[in-house]
Amino acid sequence: MTETRPVPPVDDPVPDLGDAHATTVLPVDPAPAPHDARRRGPGRVLAETGYALTAFPLGLVGFVLVVSGVAVGGGLAVLVVGLPVLALTAVVARGFAHLERTRMRGMLDREAATPTYAAARPRDGWFRRVLTPLRDPQSWLDMVWAVLALVTGTLAFVAVVTTWALVLGGLTYWFWQQWLPANPDNRSLAELLGLGDGRGAESVLNLVVGLVALALLPWVVRLVALLHAGLAEALLCSRASLQAEVRRATGGRDAARDAEARSLRRLERDIHDGPQQRLVRLAMDIGRARHQLEQDPERAREALDAAYTQARDAIDELRALSRGIAPPLLVDRGLGPALEELVHRADAEVELRIDPELAHGLAPHVETALYFVVAEGMTNVAKHSGAATVLVQVEREGDTVAANVADDGVGGAHQGKGSGLAGLEQRVRGLGGRLLLSSPVGGPTVLRAEVPLDG
Repeated sequence: MTETRPVPPVDDPVPDLGDAHATTVLPVDPAPAPHDARRRGPGRVLAETGYALTAFPLGLVGFVLVVSGVAVGGGLAVLVVGLPVLALTAVVARGFAHLERTRMRGMLDREAATPTYAAARPRDGWFRRVLTPLRDPQSWLDMVWAVLALVTGTLAFVAVVTTWALVLGGLTYWFWQQWLPANPDNRSLAELLGLGDGRGAESVLNLVVGLVALALLPWVVRLVALLHAGLAEALLCSRASLQAEVRRATGGRDAARDAEARSLRRLERDIHDGPQQRLVRLAMDIGRARHQLEQDPERAREALDAAYTQARDAIDELRALSRGIAPPLLVDRGLGPALEELVHRADAEVELRIDPELAHGLAPHVETALYFVVAEGMTNVAKHSGAATVLVQVEREGDTVAANVADDGVGGAHQGKGSGLAGLEQRVRGLGGRLLLSSPVGGPTVLRAEVPLDG
């Protein structure tokens, strides 16, 4: 661990970022979190039983409607009138697809993301609007599901009904067998297996069968329910994950472009308002000194002194601007030394904790993003928060690296106070990460960035 300017212990300086009242999650499109199953034991078995039993009637109705619609619409397609029939069939299949996703969420506690369906464009005519469902690949997957659902639904229905019948019939046979008609010419299964004759042996055999079926019931029900749900997930939900990935990639690309454009505009403005003005003043001072050099050497010397001051200030500003583009120490020696220099310049007492594995060897764009996250946090400390102590942490969390800047200042920081956080959010989002800010009034303030290791 690398430590710089140790400070007195800070009691839990990083608050829980899950508090919605104290936390601003800057706009990102994170991947959906996994859905944890909530049901256990008998509740899960009953829910999966209901899911499997209802799969057959729903599959049968969907099969009849969709196959009939496809047959009629396909047959009349040459007359054009069949195309609206096919579009209507796609809408019907979409309804069954929505119902199936709802059943998966409600009965199986399973994630079932809904893909984004194609929408009619404003410039489309009425006929193209009617045929919009046929231009959507998901509509065809919905119709395929409506056909195949009958197969897996029938299998699930038969397996569940058979297993439950063995369980209930076997465990209660001893009670209701007394009302069965006795026929001396019939031989029971127990007698055929050599287990003895009489209703006692038959009751014992049925009880054993019922117990075995009861032991297998959760596995059978679970297997057929997952088989049906797995096919539904592949056909009805897989495109939603792909669309989410595309949105994240597009959002990251757009954010990177916006961050680059914002940085270039800020750099142009800073150069125009700073070094460029000083260089113009420098040229004027040198020109005045040239004219005064022979006639008034003293005033020429004053002009040269002023020119020297302008040149030195311009150099300082150019160094500051270059540090904002790509800090030389970060480029030359890596993230660890660059952060040490950054916190060393702070007025507050700062403790730096950085994983030694992350101090060197990260991808350059990841190092740059983490550096500017810490720099923005330190800028907030210097200009706004009035903090006395600051804790900077950079650590690895699985496949991501997280940077935290926590201070004990007055809080109240938010994105609307300046362009720094907005540009920083775009920079982090462009790398597929996310930026979180917790800064309730009264403090403390925590700025946190999570960036994938590969950026």
